[in-house]
Amino acid sequence: MKIFDPSILDLPLFDEGHRALAATLEAWVADHAHLVRDLAGTSAPERSRHYTELLGREGWLAHAVTPPDGRERPDIRSLCLIREALAYMDDLADFAFAIQGLAAAPIAWFGSRHQKAAFLPGFAEGRIIGSLALSEPQGGSDLAAMALEAKRGPDGFAIDGVKTWVSNGNIADLHAALVRTGEGPGGLGLSFLLVPKETPGLTATGIELLAPRAFASLSFENCALPADAVIGEPGMGFKYAMEILNLYRVTVGSAAIGFARKAFHAATEWARNRTVAGSKLIQAQMTKDKLADMAVFLDASSLLVARAAWEFDTGRRNVAAHASMAKLHATDGAAKVIDDTVQLFGAAGLVAGSVPETLYRQIRSLRIYEGTSEIQKIIIAGSIGRSVG
Repeated sequence: MKIFDPSILDLPLFDEGHRALAATLEAWVADHAHLVRDLAGTSAPERSRHYTELLGREGWLAHAVTPPDGRERPDIRSLCLIREALAYMDDLADFAFAIQGLAAAPIAWFGSRHQKAAFLPGFAEGRIIGSLALSEPQGGSDLAAMALEAKRGPDGFAIDGVKTWVSNGNIADLHAALVRTGEGPGGLGLSFLLVPKETPGLTATGIELLAPRAFASLSFENCALPADAVIGEPGMGFKYAMEILNLYRVTVGSAAIGFARKAFHAATEWARNRTVAGSKLIQAQMTKDKLADMAVFLDASSLLVARAAWEFDTGRRNVAAHASMAKLHATDGAAKVIDDTVQLFGAAGLVAGSVPETLYRQIRSLRIYEGTSEIQKIIIAGSIGRSVG
């Protein structure tokens, strides 16, 4: 099974370790492709839990949870390759990997020695499932406007309010919740708190999405947390969250490429075998036009993602705009690739459970996660203003 383009992997943006990882991923996905069929009758939370545990046992989660020796952050090129392969295999396999990495990041990057020792082995092995609780019903994309307040008391904090659109919210054992602790106005007064699922007063309510995911709202009713629930420094939560989202934004682009490449392979195979009016569909000029656009998109997006990931891994500064470019181009473009695939399949592409129909539902959310396409354009435009000012 060929998931990756060797001509991209052969570029100096990757090293031999990445090329070996890509080969291992292709073999692993081929060996586990049956899981998509085997788990088809289970709920999204059940599948997410299964994939998290599997990815932990097989060692994949360690790439997201435990930085390589001598590094403070994960190797982003490795995360991108893993997400591209898992997205090609199954949307929920990629979802399980990505959310576990996001949930572990506050602890792994900023947590105390005790917090790391207590939780990171479980995260890496898939024994502890985590969530990153950022959004609020009225908060939109502005993290600095978060209103959920953790009131300080003599023994710790008390939380009342709601977090929503929480990935893994209904299956997580541990939530990293961004809340207002009052060290300053706006983004200066936010902190991450660790909230175990068994905390009295905490309720998770599942949310049904277009493409099924383990999603929930979290309701806090006078939830009491100890003083050592704070991750890192009080009041630094906004800074921590922005670093995490900037880094993982690139990997969303790689997941989109995985979806798009699966669509491209399906479209090409269909066009080669489908006979229309006495000739193969692939011989039609409009089919060639669509397939050519897909090929160009895959190369361009792969290069944008590889550049941004390489910049993160090699310590380049001001990478945020390139990360946004990679996510914007990959997610918006993948939606077009998949839409064209549905068009080539015709009515067969609308059949529930078919590859085009499934991808058509799955790709839509990636243009919203880790900042909408509109937010990415604001970031990109801001960098242009600084560069020419």
